[in-house]
Amino acid sequence: MTKRSEIRDDMQIEWDVAIAMDDGIVLRADVFRPVGQGKRPVIISYGPYAKGLSFQEGYKGNWARLIEAVPEVLVGSTNKYQNWELVDPEKWVPEGYACLRIDSRGAGRSPGKLDVWSPRETLDLYRSVEWTGTQSWSSGKVGINGISYYAMNQWTVGARTTQRAPPIFPE
Repeated sequence: MTKRSEIRDDMQIEWDVAIAMDDGIVLRADVFRPVGQGKRPVIISYGPYAKGLSFQEGYKGNWARLIEAVPEVLVGSTNKYQNWELVDPEKWVPEGYACLRIDSRGAGRSPGKLDVWSPRETLDLYRSVEWTGTQSWSSGKVGINGISYYAMNQWTVGARTTQRAPPIFPE
C-alpha cells in the first residue's frame, strides 16, 4: 500500500501514511494539515471505526439526527471529511492544526487483530503519539481528541505517559 499526497480543499492531505510498530505491524493514518512548510500542533484520533468512512455514509441516521439538532455543524465546512466522533479537519486545519486519523490495529486499513482497550492497543497509540511528535510537520505538541471510544483510549495512554510507566512489552 502506498501513501497518496494531494492538496485539496486548502489542505495538504496524505492518505494511508505508514506508522511502523515495534512488532512489524504497520498502522495506516491520514494526515490533514495546512499547505506548505511549517511545524504544527497535532490532534490525533486512533480507533476502530475506519478513518475513511464518512459520517454521512456510515451512520446516516445519526448524521440526520445531528444536523437536525445542531445545524451549525454544517457551517464552515463542506463536511466531506466528517468522520464518526472525530474533529472536522476543515475547521481545525485553517486554525493551524494538523489532524491525524489512525486506524487501530485490525481495523480499517491497518492489518492485525483488533483488541480494543488491550495493553497492545495502548502501546500502539502511545507509539503513534511519539511518532507524530517527531514528524517534520509536527511541532511536537500532540493531543488526542475524541468522544466515546476515542475519549476512553486517551486515559490509558495518558496514564502511561504521566506515570513514566515501564514498557508494556519488552523493547
